[in-house]
Amino acid sequence: MTPVKTSAAIRETGELDIENEALLAFTSRVPAPPKEGDIVEGPVIALDRARLYIDLPPWGTGIIFGREYLNAREIIKRVAVGDTVAAKVISFDSKEGYIELSLKEARQALIWTEAEDALKEKKQFELPVKEANKGGLILEWQGIQGFLPASQLKPEHYPRVEDGDKDRILEELRKLVGEKFMVSIISASPKEGKLIFSEKGADDKEKKALIAEYQVGDVLEGEVTGMVDFGVFVKLQEGLEGLVHISEIDWGLVDNPRHFFKVGDKVKVKVIDIKEGKISLSVKQLKSNPWTEAAEKYKKGDAVEGVVIKFNKHGALSSIEEGIAGLVHISEFGSEEKLRQNLELGKRYPFKITLFDPKEMRMALSFAGDKK
Repeated sequence: MTPVKTSAAIRETGELDIENEALLAFTSRVPAPPKEGDIVEGPVIALDRARLYIDLPPWGTGIIFGREYLNAREIIKRVAVGDTVAAKVISFDSKEGYIELSLKEARQALIWTEAEDALKEKKQFELPVKEANKGGLILEWQGIQGFLPASQLKPEHYPRVEDGDKDRILEELRKLVGEKFMVSIISASPKEGKLIFSEKGADDKEKKALIAEYQVGDVLEGEVTGMVDFGVFVKLQEGLEGLVHISEIDWGLVDNPRHFFKVGDKVKVKVIDIKEGKISLSVKQLKSNPWTEAAEKYKKGDAVEGVVIKFNKHGALSSIEEGIAGLVHISEFGSEEKLRQNLELGKRYPFKITLFDPKEMRMALSFAGDKK
């Protein structure tokens, strides 16, 4: 008869340690049980009476039924026994002992993961325009609606409406419905369900090759192709446009680019910056800077005459010659009402220069006439 070993004897022989190590080795190979919200994968083992069963060893069987089955019925139509599918755990303790799953939620989760990967990798997709609104275009990717803001359209697709009328902008955007655009994802927010696209990243290689032909300082002739509140688009060659920002149109005050150009005009421009696939142009830098000449003609304390060309919240802007303007501060008059009583738009008045900095192109004026 084999003698029974005492616990002390087991400790002495080390058999207990060996058994513990074996148990730990076994449990370490068993995966952790899934939690609510986890994505799990397994083969379909049965499809019966609006129920889909998925094998999830070693934890049991998953089930998709009820509302979750109805929500995913279009997906389930394409599923057969033996297919491996991914599903999201929504409950681990059902009454029947199954793991309750959602096929549609899993698909959504996987799509958003794919969207985030596409964002990081700067992938491009060709997508049709579904709808248009005043802010941009609606596209659809993997069953999710996304937004392509008008500001993210390539120059040739940007709605260039001369008067900036929102209804006319919408008309132009609606003309793009049904067209396919090459776009990339620039923002993906699963929690908010927001997907934002940009068309500007498309055709990067081709555009970079065109831009490589130019350098800062080049003087070129282009054609005005469109105007917006912030500047003028100029075509340099087929497939490449640059922007003349409103601040680079003229040395004088520019309130509206449309007062200086119209579509189709031929215009000479200077390349002043090339950055991030964009060419910035200037028209005014091809003209002599009036402040350079003004530095030799004027100084602080001089009496001058000027024409009121604009009112703003700080006072009245008055021009003493083409391209040279200074501010008459509202504090001189105490209120905007009194300022406008003494100074009228388009009229000439006597002023005194109280600040003159031609390097910074800044000038301040003081009214030298009789106040009302």
